[in-house]
Amino acid sequence: MAEIEQTILGLTPEEIKYARRFLGREPNEVEWAIIAAEWSEHCSYKSSKKLLKTLPTTGKNVLVGPGYDAGVLDVGGGYVVSMHIESHNHPSAVDPYGGAATGIGGVLRDILSIGTRPIALVDVLRFGNIDEDAHSQWLFRNVIRGIADYGNCVGVPTVAGEVEFDGSFKRNCLVDVACIGVGRREDLVLAEAEDPGDIVVIAGGSTGRDGIRGAAFASKNLAKNAESERSSVQVPDPFMKKLLLDSIIEALETGEIKGMKDLGGGGLSSALSEIASKGGTGIEIELKRLNLREPDLTPTEAMISESQERMVLVLEEENSNKTLEILRKYDVPFGIVGKVTADGLITVKNGGTVVASLPARFLADPPLITRHEDNLLPRRTTHVEPRAPSDLSRVLLDLLSSPNIASRRWIYEQYDHEVGVRTVLKPGQADSSVLKLPNGKFLAVKADGNSKITSLDPYSGAAGCAAEACRNVVAVGAEPMALVDHLQFGDPGDPEVYRSFSQAVKGIGDYCRGINIPIVGGKVSFYNQDEEAQKPIKPSPVALVTGLIQDQKHITSPALKNEGDELFVLGRTRLELGGSEYHYRILGRSDGNAPRVNPESDRRINSLVLRLIRAGLATSVHDCSKGGIGLAIAEMCILGRVGAIADLKDAPRDVMSPAGLLFSETHGRFVVSVRPGHAIAVERILTEAEVPFARVGTSGGRVLAISSGRKSIVNLSVSEMARAWESSIPRALGERV
Repeated sequence: MAEIEQTILGLTPEEIKYARRFLGREPNEVEWAIIAAEWSEHCSYKSSKKLLKTLPTTGKNVLVGPGYDAGVLDVGGGYVVSMHIESHNHPSAVDPYGGAATGIGGVLRDILSIGTRPIALVDVLRFGNIDEDAHSQWLFRNVIRGIADYGNCVGVPTVAGEVEFDGSFKRNCLVDVACIGVGRREDLVLAEAEDPGDIVVIAGGSTGRDGIRGAAFASKNLAKNAESERSSVQVPDPFMKKLLLDSIIEALETGEIKGMKDLGGGGLSSALSEIASKGGTGIEIELKRLNLREPDLTPTEAMISESQERMVLVLEEENSNKTLEILRKYDVPFGIVGKVTADGLITVKNGGTVVASLPARFLADPPLITRHEDNLLPRRTTHVEPRAPSDLSRVLLDLLSSPNIASRRWIYEQYDHEVGVRTVLKPGQADSSVLKLPNGKFLAVKADGNSKITSLDPYSGAAGCAAEACRNVVAVGAEPMALVDHLQFGDPGDPEVYRSFSQAVKGIGDYCRGINIPIVGGKVSFYNQDEEAQKPIKPSPVALVTGLIQDQKHITSPALKNEGDELFVLGRTRLELGGSEYHYRILGRSDGNAPRVNPESDRRINSLVLRLIRAGLATSVHDCSKGGIGLAIAEMCILGRVGAIADLKDAPRDVMSPAGLLFSETHGRFVVSVRPGHAIAVERILTEAEVPFARVGTSGGRVLAISSGRKSIVNLSVSEMARAWESSIPRALGERV
């Protein structure tokens, strides 16, 4: 029994009893390993599934929602867009280069699994403070290198991303990778094995001992001696991935592939049980037909290995020649390892001997865990605005140089973001990246998150992630279409952690219902805390939003383009400095009121911004988020290399000081520039719509001068702002700038 107990990693005593009772017998060692892999938190979502079912998942564009390897959206003309997000947090904390690279590999396979071609990658990263911690610098450099090398090798551009630095991520870095795919609606393939007699093919890389129990590793807190878990980290092979990707895309054109799934977390155990369960069938395989990297691999190791670059294909035996010939043409190894059966069982043979036989639905539908929540709610206080520093010009420069706000050029220049010639707005050019679609339309893509705000108020923080991502998509001229989320928290067994998770799910769900945007997929990552620090990361939900632009002339950027354009501020600023970069970096505070969202107001203001863009009235648009209005106007000047004169005395706001007005991170606000001849028309449109707004100034010159009435509050040259903004991350890494 002691030997078998070693294989029951991650299972609770109740789950062990349930398995024995359901099967009416004692599972053997291989079966326990299969159960443990598929029932791990990483694969089964056993602590989160009840709450995730409350999210809105349907909409006019949705073809495939949650429950499959990627969400799929109809974008017209017979074309579809797929989107998915994944994480590789624990592996990246142990091996940042390999962990990040294999995270990219996994999400590429997810997009491929649905029958679409990956066309763009997005990375969302969290690290400790790189300007003061050498370990965080090491993780940061090597994660970026892993993402860059893998993406560049497979020829898929990294077009957008988001990064945040905070001490809570010092050892538990978070590495989220998202992928966007494009395909024909008629070529969609689902991860289902529906017809007994079909053959099961494993194509791609060989099966080895890397990634053994990777799902279990991701389903527990990071140990003090995390280096001992290195065998749980998968080994990337981008060159095999490129061959696999190209061969599968070509094989899809044959129409022979009936079902397909990525071999990711849980390996064969997870993939086979899920594809059979969804099809209402079983699968029988022979392990001797696997392409093994080590010939002495045991059946247990073979079933739970998470070796990379592998796919499961379901083909009709009499109609598979073209697909298999394409795999041979690309030198992609494959093995016909088994067949689909009608008995509903996952049957594993090794040299003809049955070593495991378990019901597919038993594996794919584990018992859920009821977690307990701390009943403490975030407190909304009658917050007194703190006394501000006297030199707000210096404060603005300091915020521009904060790694949480500064230019990400050092990061995206490591990536090949132009391969594929689809990228219209590139990283750093606008609030969202924009890709050209084959149907003549354009796709905007942006991801956002804010752990500091979410740690104060999980409900508002998670809702705010979705709100900010939607604003960023709107700011480039796109109608928000769908969202995928990634919810990252500590140990769900901690009632305080689970309460924050529950509130975050409710917050993002309520907001998406309020603005009528579906959540078509996502990921939950628990156990992001380590035994050494004995505390979890700050709660870190992320929202990735895609939006459609019908006409290229509607694509908009935040850069001020002209001398003499009129500047408008849309939306009311409230005293919501809690979690702001101003509080965190300048005042060293972690208290205050977190910004709250208003879906009804957001929907109205977003619609009006799109109306201005489509009418040709807006020359540039920038949303107000991290750093507030002050940073928004400063970034518009930096990107356009044009100054501005602004008087904020009439900007819609609650009563507050100039510092509060400049740096509050209230949601639902934009800065818009328009040509002088259009200003009266814009004022009329905004007034009729009853949207709070003010005309605050004009663009021009080489200086940003902000006042409030007769009081000057900021006076900086565009060049010195640009230096602060562009040099921060290289300087934090000790590089010459």
